[in-house]
Amino acid sequence: MDPAAGDPVNPRSPRGSSAVASGIALSRLAGLVRESLLRSVLALGPAADAFAAALRIPNLLQNLLGEGSLSASFIPVYSRLLGEGRDDEAGRVAGAVAGLLTALAGGLVVVAIVLARPITVLLAPGFEGRRLDLTVDLMRITTGGLGLLVLSAWCLGVLNSHRRFFLPYVAPVLWNAAQIAVLAAAAFGDWSPRQAAVALAWGLVAGGALQFGVQALAVWRLAPDLRPSLGRGIPAVAEVRRRFGPAVLGRGVLQLSGYLDLVLASLLVTGAVAGLLSAQMLYGLPIALFATSVAAAELPEMSRPEGRLRLAERALAARRRTAFFVAFSTVAYLVLGEAIVGALFGWGAFDSDDARVVALVLAAYSLGLPAVASSRIHQNTLYAMGDTAGPARIAALRVALAVAVGVTLMFPLDRIAVHGAVLGSVATEGGWFGPLGSGIRSGSPDPHLGAVGLALGSAMAAWVELALLARRCRTALPGLPGPSAVMSRLGSRHGCRRCGGSGCPLGDVGPSRRGPRAPWAVAGRVGLRAGRASYRGRRSRPRPGPCSANANTLTNPAAGQVGSTTRSSAWTAS
Repeated sequence: MDPAAGDPVNPRSPRGSSAVASGIALSRLAGLVRESLLRSVLALGPAADAFAAALRIPNLLQNLLGEGSLSASFIPVYSRLLGEGRDDEAGRVAGAVAGLLTALAGGLVVVAIVLARPITVLLAPGFEGRRLDLTVDLMRITTGGLGLLVLSAWCLGVLNSHRRFFLPYVAPVLWNAAQIAVLAAAAFGDWSPRQAAVALAWGLVAGGALQFGVQALAVWRLAPDLRPSLGRGIPAVAEVRRRFGPAVLGRGVLQLSGYLDLVLASLLVTGAVAGLLSAQMLYGLPIALFATSVAAAELPEMSRPEGRLRLAERALAARRRTAFFVAFSTVAYLVLGEAIVGALFGWGAFDSDDARVVALVLAAYSLGLPAVASSRIHQNTLYAMGDTAGPARIAALRVALAVAVGVTLMFPLDRIAVHGAVLGSVATEGGWFGPLGSGIRSGSPDPHLGAVGLALGSAMAAWVELALLARRCRTALPGLPGPSAVMSRLGSRHGCRRCGGSGCPLGDVGPSRRGPRAPWAVAGRVGLRAGRASYRGRRSRPRPGPCSANANTLTNPAAGQVGSTTRSSAWTAS
């Protein structure tokens, strides 16, 4: 059967994205429980900063070598081989990638354990004294689980390519469960913050072993003949290696952004690192549920031969599935952020001032939430076409811009302390554009707003990245509308079914007669109209709307859109 015939979007993809979203939802729920217990036990104190830094460092290496890079290099090649019926070669490629990752991750673990102190000083230059010593000890423990986490990401790639989506995304529940058990013991026991942090680090390693073990068993059942090797003489492995370098820069540079946030936050008042991590956890929830889930399910399908023929349709459908829910999440964080943070973390040693600061950081991050979610779809579209270098360069530009804006804003905002409903400034001889003295940074009884500046820089840079990625995608796929067109047609074919009202319940959220709308204005209108549509949908039976007539826009040659032949040529040319 001609793959260009029939429905433009493989029905497996929505089911796959639902499975990914379900697994992510459960793992993130477990993560919220873990984070809530963590804040209750350690609050935003020095031990919390030390654990956050020790956790971020191995996570940085994991994301450089693990899911982010494998999504761009290994999954497209492995999925293509499976789609072409070359199962034996696909198995050899998977075994070679496993062997290479094991060797690379093992070497990095040894280096990180031996050089833990200089690495910690480099990555968290603002840490000193007991906070530095504790971070070094915790890093030596947590880094031991790095190899397990990297191999877990390899298992995820294999399972996703076989359309087994739920297990690899629900497996982190075990990682969180091991830490929850430790934190529960610390909460009910008489443990010092240092004892709790050390025990939690060991719980992290145990959880990593459980997470890898359950996925490895599933991989073995799918491919019992798979054997690790170094991949010598396998052409497809050479292709994975060729993609891996740019993929590390493209997907991994976003993790470098997290490392730079850690470095900069360590120069702020104590608690900034832990507060930033808490806000990032909530900020990443809608991205994981509504963007990563769709992107993860679409990448194997886009990489198969039949998926390439309908790449523009798949990309557009993926963006429509994410845009509405992410916009609604943005409004929720902006309006209800403090209530959400207080409900999740506001007990134990975590007080109302801590909640207010984390909510402000979350609100700043949320301004870039729609851009980050849409960028995930654009990146995977380019990866499916074999373009890993373009997203890498754009991501590097985003990081540079985020750092420049963040550094400009964070030091002035770090002069502002939160005490109840009062914002007070801290006078210092160093002026407004430099770090506070070490005595103030480590001894201030109130949380400060320096982390808000870092979040604002990240949000601004996210919109620049989206604009550049969208332009690159439209160059390769001329029939792909830009992000503003997707936002303005949220109520089209896909949106009407989602909202359940007649016609297009969201209305026109695109550019006005006075010019383009600001992203937050678009998000606000989408959120308000989504609520109205939801209410109306409860009172009336859903019926097809007139905007469903636009379903075949991309495949209409008379409209100047790209047809299947042009899309195939675009793939070949790339």
